[in-house]
Amino acid sequence: MAISHRQFFRQLKGRVPINVNLSGFDITRRSPILVTAAPCSLGSGFFDPDIRLNVHGPEIRVTNVVPHGPEPETGGVEFILDVDDLTDVAVTITVFEPWSSFSI
Repeated sequence: MAISHRQFFRQLKGRVPINVNLSGFDITRRSPILVTAAPCSLGSGFFDPDIRLNVHGPEIRVTNVVPHGPEPETGGVEFILDVDDLTDVAVTITVFEPWSSFSI
């Protein structure tokens, strides 16, 4: 099962570290996380959370995605956004059930 959260950031450019704490999400250090980002135009008036995202905007890359568990704060995720030019950014964070096994 997966659950998602969308967050908006105004006027980002360059390498931007982001930390999002998500109460109500069961995030641990074993939680697989998917983070996507796209340019958008938030404008200055009424905000529509179902805003259309732009595929033809500045390049945005998401790297270094790291979940952090609820020790002692709320669980969340840290990541880096690398934004080529000044733009508003929509970020979608999807949290999956924790992984149960690993191998070396």
